[in-house]
This record gives sequence, structure tokens and C-alpha cells, in this order.
Amino acid sequence: MASSGARTRQKQRQRTPNVGVRAALFLALFTCTLRCSECEKPSNIVLILADDQDVYLGGMTPMKKTKALIGDAGATFSNAFTATPLCCPSRSSILTGQYPHNHAVRNNSLDGNCSSPLWQKGPETTAFPVYLSKQHYQTFYAGKYLNQYGKKETGNVGYVPPGWDQWHALMGNSQYYNYTLSVNGKAEQHGDNYEKDYLTDLILNRSLHFLDDRSPQRPFFIMLSPPAPHSPWTAAPQYEKNFADVKAPRDGSFDKPGKDKHWLLRQPSNPMPSTSLNFLDNAYRKRWQTLLSVDDMVEVLVKKLEELKELNNTYIFYTSDNGYHTGQFSLPIDKRQLYDFDIRIPLMVRGPGIKPQQTLPAPVLNIDLAPTFLDISGLNLSFVNMDGQSFLSQMAPELRNGTARPYFLVEYTGEGHLDPDPACPKLGPGLSQCFPDCVCEDAYNNTYACVRTLVEHNLQYCEFADSESFVEVYNLTSDPHQLENIVKKVDPTLLQAMNQRLIKLQSCEGDSCRATKI
Repeated sequence: MASSGARTRQKQRQRTPNVGVRAALFLALFTCTLRCSECEKPSNIVLILADDQDVYLGGMTPMKKTKALIGDAGATFSNAFTATPLCCPSRSSILTGQYPHNHAVRNNSLDGNCSSPLWQKGPETTAFPVYLSKQHYQTFYAGKYLNQYGKKETGNVGYVPPGWDQWHALMGNSQYYNYTLSVNGKAEQHGDNYEKDYLTDLILNRSLHFLDDRSPQRPFFIMLSPPAPHSPWTAAPQYEKNFADVKAPRDGSFDKPGKDKHWLLRQPSNPMPSTSLNFLDNAYRKRWQTLLSVDDMVEVLVKKLEELKELNNTYIFYTSDNGYHTGQFSLPIDKRQLYDFDIRIPLMVRGPGIKPQQTLPAPVLNIDLAPTFLDISGLNLSFVNMDGQSFLSQMAPELRNGTARPYFLVEYTGEGHLDPDPACPKLGPGLSQCFPDCVCEDAYNNTYACVRTLVEHNLQYCEFADSESFVEVYNLTSDPHQLENIVKKVDPTLLQAMNQRLIKLQSCEGDSCRATKI
């Protein structure tokens, strides 16, 4: 007869599973959990941000692969706009999802708050990569960031903005060769060797390494910001002879006098001298040449995602920070103006739930990119203070419900110099971006705010902060090239309504910027 101690030990063995069985159960449970987490992993996101690429004047023409691999495979937005037509404030709007009057970056200068300590301590701390990082995204940045980034006054290259796991950012403004990168806070010098240094190719290759090294269990966000097609327009060697016969388009507002426009548009010589025409044609050609490398970038990146079996779970966005002009209203080359050629931008997106070959007319702004990324990540957007709105519902209505905005704001703060341009002393102080023939593209009082609507009417109403309190109004249905300022012809009640909308948009913040009725 078994003793009572033996019987007790036998009962304990019956109640307690074998250690090996427990280990097997734990492994099965862990594997199941891992598989479920992989199934529920949020989608990856890729943003390719060109620099100064227009859509109005044929800027997407060289991008045949990009249009096929992103636009034809998803959605092309025919009414995409920047909230401000200049690099640093526009990029700040992309990062924060805010209008310039809320993130306070006014222009490309340090005094204009571009990458300044004030920006770093304020708006940059709530930029979208910070939220994506909290959503457990692996984040990667490469290319141009903000125009003043890396300067001594902004913390040198040792400063890495919050939210980025991998950081390969250009110091200063766009370059193709002979530049300095901040690589995770350490300076990396580059020369003029095409294979080693051409910036468009380099940032692509760095992103491919990131994809190889990342954790497949977590989603990723990649932002690539090539210099193209920004000046100095240095094409890759294999593309230097492309588009030899191409010239800037001569239709629309090309070389038309700005007789009823703000004084800055009334000062260029008309018709333009041959020297200006030759200059802008050359710039137009070279811009296209640089974009061919960006087109290659898109192709290689899409193939890589396909090889990794991540393409079907990745949203790919292609856009630009602002538009551009080459000869419109006799202005040689630049951006900064309120007209469609400077404020319209390309925008194409492919990804889960987006049906191919869509052209979507709903107006979308660059301040909408950040909330769209966060929406894709699964974040509750009520937790963030952004002026923009997610446009995931526009691209993939089966995934989200939403409405298009009825009108929106475009605002810009002009740049100038205290002293007159030495080459053009008669023009006096307060101007900038002056060309040898004394045509200036910007001035302190080229400061304006516009309300734009594409619902019911395709109208633009703009007010300048100058001594004239100058107003420009355009009906883009009948006048798509904005040739005639109709401020003196339009119904006064409509002018008053647009003015009231503008006043409220200029002080809006968060939800009030998205109000459907003002």
C-alpha cells in the first residue's frame, strides 16, 4: 500500500503538466501571437518629395516610370496644392500638418524661422515622425530637409530632429555634388564622383540598405527628398544630353504683361529679352534632365519593395514642396507667387485599398499629408493638433469616410534685402531674387494671403499686406491662366464673402481650418 506522501506526489504530478509540454504550449502561443501581430501590422509608408517640381508646366512629363508605377497603379490628384509656394515653409507644413501662420516658418531664412531654435523647440516636436515613432514605425529620412538645417545657428549637423531612427540629411539647400550630410548626427563629406556622391542615387541606395536591415515585424516610414529639379540642375552623366530640343511652354501666361497685378508683377520688361528666354529655356531643359534620376529612383524602390513582398502593404506618395514658373508674366524663373503655376503640385499615391488608374478632383493640400500618414498608422487624429485633414477617404472610400474641403488658404511672407541690389540700384531696397536684367522675383511686401475654392466656383481671392492693400481676384473657370484680375468686375457681395472666409482662415487652428462653413 502506497504511503500518504507517495500518493500526494502522484497527485501533484497529475495536476502539474510536464515542463516539456508547457514549453511547447508557450511556443505555440507565441507563434500564434506573432502571426496575428504580423497580420495586423499597419501599412508601411513611403514619401518621395521632389524639390520645386511643377505640374502646371509639364513638370511630370519626364516621369514616365513614376506615372506608371504610382499614378496608374493608384490615384492621381488633379487639384493638389501647397499651402505656401516656397521650400522651407512648405516643408514645415508637410512635417507639421499646419498652415504657416501656425508653425511660424515664414520663408527660407533663419530670421524667417527656417529650422531655427524656435522651430526646433516648438512645432518640430510635434511633427508627424514623432507620432509615427510612438506608433512603433521604423523611420528613415534621406535628402534635403530644411534650407537652414545644419548651420551653426541651428545646432550644426549634430542636431537630429525627433522621431527619426535613421537620419541622412543634407546640410543647407539642394546640391547634387560637393555637399555635407548629417548621418545620424555625424558630418559626412561628399565630393563630385558620380558613383559615390550623386545625391539622388545616394539617398536611394541608403534607403535600400535600410529596407534590408529593418525589422520585418514592425512597419516602416521612408522619406526621400532628392534635390531635383531644384537648381543648380546638375543631371547625372547619362542624362546630360536628353531633351536637347525642349523649350519652356509658350502658351498661357508666358511672357504676358502683369498689367493689373501686384506691383512686383508689373516691373518685368515685356516682351522678355532674348537673354532671359535663353536662360529660362536652358533651366527648363536641365530641370527635366535631373528628374530622370528621380524617375529611376521610383522604379528601383518599387522593385525592391516587390522583392521583399512589402509592396502590397505599402502606401507610396509622390509629390513636391511647391510649383515653379519659367517665363510666366515675364518672370524668368522661380516660385513664391500666388498663381497656379507656383501653388499647384504633383500628387500621386498607390497603396492598399486604392483602386488603380483613378484621377481624383477633390482639392488636397500638403498640410493633409501628415494627418493622412497618421491615419494610415492607426492613430486617433483627435489626439493631434493639425490644420490638415486625412485624404485616405478620398483615395480609398471603402476604408474611411470623409468629405472634401470647400475652400482653403494659401499664404506667403515675402523676402527682401535692406540694401538695394548693387546691380540694380534704381530698384531701391526691400527686394530679393533679382536677375541681371533687374527683374526681381520677391520683395518684403510680396506678402499675401489667398482663399481658394473649387466647389461651386473656381475662384481665387488674394489680399496683399502692402501700402496699396492690393487685391487680386480670378475666375479660373473662364480664365484658367489668371490673365485678368476681375476685382473691379465681380459682385461686391461675393468679394465680401471671400474676404470673410480669408479673415477666418488666416487665424484658424486645428478643427477651425477644416470647417465646412465659414
